[in-house]
Amino acid sequence: MANTTSALKAARQTERRTIRNKAEKTRLKTLRKQFNAAVSSDDKDAIKQTGPAFASAMDKATKTGVVHKNAAARAKSHVAKALA
Repeated sequence: MANTTSALKAARQTERRTIRNKAEKTRLKTLRKQFNAAVSSDDKDAIKQTGPAFASAMDKATKTGVVHKNAAARAKSHVAKALA
């Protein structure tokens, strides 16, 4: 357990950030699964809908530090390849 006031505050902040990051990662996983399902079923309309939504979500997660920029670039490359 933290002893100082600043350490207690840091612990509270970490809890809030952990919850927020976990929710964001779960949302990304869901979008990725929807996109991969559309790709595997060869549904062009679904790919056009889920691809850009997934890429946009990855960009936002990268901006907030939830996902590493190279991981986001890799995922977006997969989306671009499927859309081409």
